[in-house]
Amino acid sequence: MLGSELLPMPLVFPFLADESPSRAAEPEPEPEPDKVQKPPLSRSSSQLDRWSRGRAIRSGRRIEWPAMRERATAPPPSVPTRSPSYSSLSSVSPSSSPPRREVEEEGEENGGVTEGKEIYMVSDGTGWTAEHSVIAALGQFEHSLVDRSCPVNTHLFSGIVDMDILLEIIKQAAKEGALFLYTLADPSMADSAKHACKLWGVPATDILRPTTEAIAAHLGVAPSGIPRGAPGRKGQLTDEYFRRIEAIDFSIKQDDGAQTQNLHHAHIVLVGVSRTGKTPLSIYLAQKGYKVANVPIVMGVELPKTLFEINQEKVFALTISPVVLHAIRTSRANTLGLRDHVRTNYSEMDHVREELEHANRIFAQNPTWPVIDVTGKAIEETAAVVVRIYHDRKHKGSMPRISRRFQH
Repeated sequence: MLGSELLPMPLVFPFLADESPSRAAEPEPEPEPDKVQKPPLSRSSSQLDRWSRGRAIRSGRRIEWPAMRERATAPPPSVPTRSPSYSSLSSVSPSSSPPRREVEEEGEENGGVTEGKEIYMVSDGTGWTAEHSVIAALGQFEHSLVDRSCPVNTHLFSGIVDMDILLEIIKQAAKEGALFLYTLADPSMADSAKHACKLWGVPATDILRPTTEAIAAHLGVAPSGIPRGAPGRKGQLTDEYFRRIEAIDFSIKQDDGAQTQNLHHAHIVLVGVSRTGKTPLSIYLAQKGYKVANVPIVMGVELPKTLFEINQEKVFALTISPVVLHAIRTSRANTLGLRDHVRTNYSEMDHVREELEHANRIFAQNPTWPVIDVTGKAIEETAAVVVRIYHDRKHKGSMPRISRRFQH
């Protein structure tokens, strides 16, 4: 859904364009209360109204969200044409590196930015927690995102450890009317972000603090407040890190049925016909520390004997809808530049159905293998199913869970 690359971008704001170290800052008049720039009101579209009515009819009940409707029709708070002055914002430290900003907007490739609601995500680390929290939350608003009058543009600023840069980002968020979400381990940085957002009227939420405070209360120990990757924090080259690297190396070497003599070393073995996502799923699981091998099912080719000699609870079967598989293989053939007259039966629908039926017969002969339908599933969703079953089998007789131990 959100697949743009992380782009290092200089921190450039319109209101700082004329400032330089050699030029003294000129005093600027405060904005008059009656001269404010009000963004246009968002209007609900007929498409979204039809979607809501259709959902109500299908569910057999009437959906009423009066509070949300009042907020949608009420005028948004006014934003001054220039943000209020702040003592820390006179200049940005030259030694401060510019923030890394990930912009996920549809119109930016053509030089323009699609209008919509802005979400700023700021982190003193990689931004993984903030980004994935927002992605998960946005999944609850697909009905709004489908309506093109309500797009959402997300902006990720990672590695923000300088106070001046943090405040400049908040200042820009105020100008754009953005929602400000942050994961800042340093309490002083988090408090400054909170107060600055309150000062400039920026809606903000600290994603990290509630969980950190709950864990601190549970353990009876205060958090360190040191950002990940900071000099005073323990390095990331832990035993777990090297186990993940070893798992990735193993999974690459065991891809597509290679070195089947090492299947007994694998934590997980995936089997399925071509183009059921075995390789990307293997690499994804390997990044989480699981050694994964995958074995293709090909008509006319016997499966390796080692596959049936290992612990069968390691083996997971993948299947897919024949229509979807046919579309994937056809697209693959087109990508490889195969013309119709030189194509094999690889992407023919009859052959696709025959392959899947052949695989299903093998799965039926091995009832221990859980069969996972990957049709319409993201890699993360399929991986979650595999990992859950793997741990359920590993911890027999206990409540289903995925357990990890943290200690130094």
